[in-house]
Amino acid sequence: MADITEYYRRGGERTRLDAGAGLLEGLRTRDILARHLPAPPATILDVGGATGAYAGWLAAAGHRVHLVDPVPEHVAVAAALPGVTAAVGDARTLPQPDASVDAVLLLGPLYHLLERADRRRAWGEALRVVRPGGPVLAATISRFASLLDGVVRGYHGDPRFRAMVDRTLATGVHRNTGPGRTWFTDAYFHRPDEPAAEAREAGLAVDRVLAVEGAVWPLGDRLDELLADPDGAWLVLDQLRKVEAEPSLLGASSHLVTVAHRPAR
Repeated sequence: MADITEYYRRGGERTRLDAGAGLLEGLRTRDILARHLPAPPATILDVGGATGAYAGWLAAAGHRVHLVDPVPEHVAVAAALPGVTAAVGDARTLPQPDASVDAVLLLGPLYHLLERADRRRAWGEALRVVRPGGPVLAATISRFASLLDGVVRGYHGDPRFRAMVDRTLATGVHRNTGPGRTWFTDAYFHRPDEPAAEAREAGLAVDRVLAVEGAVWPLGDRLDELLADPDGAWLVLDQLRKVEAEPSLLGASSHLVTVAHRPAR
């Protein structure tokens, strides 16, 4: 956990969703949230919400949002957002009472819980605190994200990167142990079928698994051009909605969102 905290204390979460694939991730995640969360005002628990990129947007839309994150620097930034409360916490042991919120977001924790038992605990805590029938939306990183990103960015010329990717493909565990730590920090990268299986093990009912960026996220500068133009951005979002649940394309997306809910009984 120390390596993960060190990575996030660099402050990259403040700007990560501002351009390129990050911008597409943010636009698509907001699009998915808008279609699957209750209408405002709802009480939303944003677990692992970092600096509040989604919490602030949801609060501005009229929701009551509380953010929990293990990185104090993230919590300080999020707590300053209008309409957002925030506290340091752990997805595996939430302080919220049973059935106390209308919806739960897990848009970060499952990345960094390397053991399945820990991910199961995070899913279980989301199930516990959400009201019956309430949605739980969880983001995961694709097993193949580093391989594809490495091709686009030329990282595969470094034998350390190739070895890291080989381990990730074999086990799902992504460990950045090289000098300088220039790549993503320690994480677990899911195969497309894994998040739904984990959610069901915790007792949630799974509605859909959606590709966030689809297969277009490695387009680089071309992606920035498309998203900078309102008509281009609309076209990208419209087309990706059409194939967001296509099973044969899920693994090509950098991120997936699993949409689940607590059974009513």
